[in-house]
This record gives sequence, C-alpha cells and structure tokens, in this order.
Amino acid sequence: MNIENLLQKENSLVHQEVLISNQNYSESFGEKANLPMPPGRKFAILTCMDARLDPAKYAGLSEGDAHVIRNAGGRASDDAIRSLIISYKLLGTAEWFVIHHTDCGMETFTDEIIRDLLSTSLSTATVDENGWRNVSTEGGSEEAKNISFLTINNQSESIIQDVKRIRNHALVPTHIPVYGYLFDVKSGKLIEIPEATVIGRAS
Repeated sequence: MNIENLLQKENSLVHQEVLISNQNYSESFGEKANLPMPPGRKFAILTCMDARLDPAKYAGLSEGDAHVIRNAGGRASDDAIRSLIISYKLLGTAEWFVIHHTDCGMETFTDEIIRDLLSTSLSTATVDENGWRNVSTEGGSEEAKNISFLTINNQSESIIQDVKRIRNHALVPTHIPVYGYLFDVKSGKLIEIPEATVIGRAS
C-alpha cells in the first residue's frame, strides 16, 4: 500500500471517529439546545488554531459562554476583526482577549518560504534541521504571492501589533478593552503582555 492510500485510510478512520463522537455527544445534548445565541459571559477570545490549545479549559469556558475566534497564529486578520465587530455589534460582547502562544508554528517560516513551497507543490511539506522543504515537486501555484500569511517573528511584538490593530480599527468602539496574553504550552499559564494591555485599554 502506498503513502497516498495509507493517508486516505487514516482520514477515513478519523471521519468515522468524529461521527461516532458526535452521536455520543448529541445523545446527551439536553438543555444545551436552549442556549441563547449571544455569549453568556459577554467576551470574545482571538487565539491560534494550534491543536494544543483548548480555550474551554485554559479560560474556563462552557458552551454558550464566549466567542472563540481561531486562525493560524491567532492574528488580527481582516476576517478576525470582521468576526469581532459582529461579536460586539450584534451579539453584545464587551471584552476581548488576544491570545498567542509559545512554540507557535507561525514562527518557523516566513511569507517567502511558504510562497516558494507552494509555487512548487501543493502537497504537504516537511521540516528538518535544514528547514522546510517539499517532498514532491508536482503541481504548485503562484497564487500564494497574493496572500499575507501573517507569520510571527517575536510573540510579544505580534500580540502588541494585533491589539493595536484592533484598538485602532474605525469600527471598534473605544469602550471595549482588548487584553494581550501569551499562552505557555509548557505550563498552561496565560502570561500578560503589559504593553499590549495598555494599548488595548478602554477609554
């Protein structure tokens, strides 16, 4: 069996596991069916998609408590800000957290690196002591040159930049505080980035 067939088999197993888990979850859904649309604790978190981060656990959330917006790096992209604007304007959130994390994959490459990889191949790349490289040279597209991947050089600086971008956005009211934190993947602790919190202070 070749690698492609093995991957397809693994994906099929994951698909079935997800459906079984959902069936078990839905059987005890109960009163969650009556949760209102607006988040009960009236706050939102913008954080990374990294699988090691579980906002429900590190922020003590239950279903219905808060909005959680996730993307690669937890960056304040146009789409993330779009979601935050809807979050307050139509659904009443009054406080926002920007939470990045240590050991983030977004620190391991630059726009130039991923654009070069994608221009040669659309298959999954690999990384070793020499950096990122393609394992296939089939396919590829130059379309990546039109995307800003919002990579990270310094976590504290990226948090400050994102809080500042949100704070200065014309559609974000000044009365909403925006906090900046770094999640430590080795300890599970949230570490405040004071400069970001000062920038994001409500007025």
